[in-house]
Amino acid sequence: MAFFLTAPALSVAADDTKPGQPGSAVAANRVACSLQPKAEEPSDPSSTSAIPRAEKFIAREHFKEDIASSASVKISWLGATFAQRFTNKVEDDIGGASLQTYVLGAASSDKEILARLGASHESRLADVWCALKRQPNGNSGPLEINAKPNVFYVRDLTGELGAVDVLWGGVGWEIGASPVSDKPRWPAGTRVFSR
Repeated sequence: MAFFLTAPALSVAADDTKPGQPGSAVAANRVACSLQPKAEEPSDPSSTSAIPRAEKFIAREHFKEDIASSASVKISWLGATFAQRFTNKVEDDIGGASLQTYVLGAASSDKEILARLGASHESRLADVWCALKRQPNGNSGPLEINAKPNVFYVRDLTGELGAVDVLWGGVGWEIGASPVSDKPRWPAGTRVFSR
């Protein structure tokens, strides 16, 4: 089965292609993402201001259905599996991330994708939220908005790896989750994000 990954230009181009390997993953672009505010002048004396603060990402504060014009990210649907496995999760240290993007060249299973991505396959919920914040109203950007899924592999509350998929549904983002499977279910054109 062919597994070639490509993507249209995003913000910064990178090429991790390993020529000559059949089915190798072609990483097209990296997307920088940070949820931390810009650094301000520290108000503490220098002896304590050098101590890093531990930031937390509380999923339920961000992932909620809301398509009002005032919503920070328009979310029209949260799947039951996502709500059960991920919305009560709290992640520590939400520093910035550089996400690699891939586009599937053929229908693939989670296990095939994970095998080709290797050790850097995992993302965090904070990474998913950061990507959504870049396109809160379905505007163009790193995430596909043409009814093709965007997939992130994230650990749930119990530490089990799951596939979190986000899809622009016209009025808001639809966010689902499913167990990692060996059955092909992600169609060609699906965008996959990893660290």
